[in-house]
Amino acid sequence: MKSFLTAMACAAALFATSATAQDVADMNDLEYAHIAYTADNIDIRYAHLALALSTNPAIHEFANTMIRDHTAVNEAALGLLDKLGASAQDNEFSQTLNTNADKIIDGFVQLRGAEFDAAYAENELAYHRAVNDLVENTMIPNIENDEVRALFQQGLEIFKAHEGHAEMMAKALTE
Repeated sequence: MKSFLTAMACAAALFATSATAQDVADMNDLEYAHIAYTADNIDIRYAHLALALSTNPAIHEFANTMIRDHTAVNEAALGLLDKLGASAQDNEFSQTLNTNADKIIDGFVQLRGAEFDAAYAENELAYHRAVNDLVENTMIPNIENDEVRALFQQGLEIFKAHEGHAEMMAKALTE
């Protein structure tokens, strides 16, 4: 089950979607905002599940960090959108992210103990790598509004730290 879930997590984290990187590159700032908001909410969902299913203090610490940081970034994004008089625009990519997350969660709820902890950590690592790559190499270079770009750059710094933390956590759980 673990290898199945890990493969599923990696596939979802790599955004197995009908939208290509070029499709995302061609989106507008408001579509990027929706993708980022969706990705943050997905990680918050994963974290709440980790708090419910894991008894590992390291997992709980990481999950609480995910909830705190992703909520803060989403609140900042909503504040900026409000300031700009704009709304995030739903899109196929955001919808696919949610569909993939639902599949990951369905797999997670079947796991317990060390098996869940390892799968959660591996998923967090793969998810942050994929999202960070998309934000850094596709979204930020194509964002038109300077304030939106600055918010994405700030978020990327936070989420790169999450990636490093997830890497250490995953390594510790597989040793």
